[in-house]
Amino acid sequence: MNGRDRQPSPQAVADAFDQARLTQARRLAGLTKKDLAERIGVTPAAVGQYETGTTHPRPHLIPRLADELDVPLAFFLTGRPHGKLDGSMAHFRSLRSTRAHQRAKAVAFVEQVWELTHALELLVRLPRVDLPGFSGGEVHSGVELPREPAAAARALRAHWGLGTGPVAHLVRHMEAHGIVVVFPPPDEDATTVDAFSTSQLPRPIVVLTANRFDDVHRHRFTAAHELGHLVLHGDTAAGDPQQEREADAFAAEFLTPRDSVLPDLPRRLDLRRLAELRQIWGVSVDSLLYRCREVGLLSDSSTARAYQRLAALRDQPGFTAEPITTYSGEHPAMLRQAFDLARSETPLTLPRLATRLAWHPTRVRALLGLPDHRPELHLVP
Repeated sequence: MNGRDRQPSPQAVADAFDQARLTQARRLAGLTKKDLAERIGVTPAAVGQYETGTTHPRPHLIPRLADELDVPLAFFLTGRPHGKLDGSMAHFRSLRSTRAHQRAKAVAFVEQVWELTHALELLVRLPRVDLPGFSGGEVHSGVELPREPAAAARALRAHWGLGTGPVAHLVRHMEAHGIVVVFPPPDEDATTVDAFSTSQLPRPIVVLTANRFDDVHRHRFTAAHELGHLVLHGDTAAGDPQQEREADAFAAEFLTPRDSVLPDLPRRLDLRRLAELRQIWGVSVDSLLYRCREVGLLSDSSTARAYQRLAALRDQPGFTAEPITTYSGEHPAMLRQAFDLARSETPLTLPRLATRLAWHPTRVRALLGLPDHRPELHLVP
């Protein structure tokens, strides 16, 4: 028996209807109130009233809502932990190109990520949140970082004991210090949104999306950028372009500390040397070129010419993008490993976890990144 079988009656759901769950499910489905209203045969105003709690949907509408939003009937019941997140407190990597409905869906996705994390944390002790400045939960490091981005990056490296050299396995380091890092499922519309993060839930969460997966170096810089947001802007509303510049400055210093990388940088333009340093420091040649200009080794005009020369080398050995597929330390693992541990030490199964969350098992599987081993049926017309 699975989570789809043990369902409450439509009347029971109508009596204990949680309006916030309807909003969450609608946003996850990428629907407007008008879209949903047309699908279930009511007015947009009625859907609005359901979501504000002014009225509850009648029992005969509950199964239609569940079908259209692809959730179990129990999803709409009140009483389960809900990681409600104010969208203004989620930092999007490319805010200007991210539409409002995409942000809403991404925020609802992060809410579900926290709910999955919370359900697992009831069974498994996850790594302690060790992020100076984080105040979303009960854990506080007692360490204050500087507000200046580069200084904050150096201080965090020191706090985490990373030394001053290259940082291998950045995503794994983030997870080891209690940060939840996830990839959206491949068919999730959240992948149309650039990376984003939030400090406003009981655990900091970073979502790394597929538009960086083709190049591990861009992927790592994006992860460090979001780490910068968590450190520098955890209590600040998102949307200020200055925050994006500060997060970039943090990422550059965190991945390539100025005092450490400077002796490695060529005194004059040498793209082959920068390609070698890419493998050592785990950052792109573009980033290293910017670093050369930043530290005064290249003028603005020389840097511009260098980028032009680099563009012509993109398909050459040493300059081609490297996908993240072979870099296991840059893949999130905490939630999946927590599930595997809980499954081995407790009676937990995927269907039972789905029932606790009131999700379909396929949704739990997708967020955990578990492969679907069911045989696939192919019909020949």
